[in-house]
Amino acid sequence: MKDFNDHIISDNRSVVDALTQINQLSGNLNLTLFVCDSQGKMLGTLTDGDFRRGFMKGLKLDDSIDSFMVKNFRHFTLNDINVAHIKELRAKQIKLVPLLDEDGRIIKVYDFTQRKTILPVDAVLMAGGRGERLRPLTDTTPKPMLLIGNKPIIEHNIDNLTTNGIDNFFVTVNYLADQIVNHLGNGEKKGIRIECVKETKPLGTIGSVSLIKNFNNDTVLIMNSDLFTNINFEDFYLDFVEKNAAMSIASVPYQISVPYAVLNQDNETVDSFEEKPTYTYHANAGIYLIKKELLDIIPISTHFNATDFIQALLNSGRKVIKYPIIGYWIDIGKHEDYNKAQEFAKHINSQS
Repeated sequence: MKDFNDHIISDNRSVVDALTQINQLSGNLNLTLFVCDSQGKMLGTLTDGDFRRGFMKGLKLDDSIDSFMVKNFRHFTLNDINVAHIKELRAKQIKLVPLLDEDGRIIKVYDFTQRKTILPVDAVLMAGGRGERLRPLTDTTPKPMLLIGNKPIIEHNIDNLTTNGIDNFFVTVNYLADQIVNHLGNGEKKGIRIECVKETKPLGTIGSVSLIKNFNNDTVLIMNSDLFTNINFEDFYLDFVEKNAAMSIASVPYQISVPYAVLNQDNETVDSFEEKPTYTYHANAGIYLIKKELLDIIPISTHFNATDFIQALLNSGRKVIKYPIIGYWIDIGKHEDYNKAQEFAKHINSQS
């Protein structure tokens, strides 16, 4: 919630004042007041339901508002945002949850009508590629800025991640970088932080991450900016944490059908055969969760691919896992992929 001041009320205000303030929030679905003392410390919450229950118990209009408020209120503190706890709050349909500093003052308010969760990760969107296979569309427009529906591909991904409570973004750019930088700005309009990091030369599929030093969180999400997907980021993160992995690679099924009978043999002897089999493989979807300290493996300003990084982790005995995407995933690399994403977006919008 960008502006929560309308939801704050001083503890010395009257019941009538509080009811009036709640009534003024009537256009807002979240009719909750945060009661604070003169120092800004939060003391409790108030809703119209709290007043109704108070009056039924015999409280009067001239009683203090702290007689009505909930003192054991739900809140977060710095460095103590638990994603599993958020799932519980969501199940209980708790919509507004304040984040308090060490003195109990409100830093921000999370509105769970506007976001699904709060993931304690930083996001890096790789947006430096030339998009050669999408020419001539990419002759004058960088691939991440091609429109899907009414907004660029990269903005779909930023909005999706923001809905999942991520608010610290890095975008690595190179080809036609100014178009991306000028469109995204610093993220202030969306209530997030965006920093664009420019490559001076192509650094591969993950090398530009070496240019970023000011991560806020212990986990970093890295993804290609030209993907169109509804991956469940919350479940992706919880799976990563539960399995205590060094890296999780989102994956998609890729099937290969052989149009002939395949012979199975032991040495030179055929012992069975399969008629026109289909084999399913788990392909890299271009979305990763990585423990921040492991990013030091990436050499600075050197061409380095995600496959190089994965191999380095495996060589050092680190735990690398895969997370299968359940849902849609389109890698917009060719014209047919771009057209498919356009049609998919129309279908999604017609259902919303």
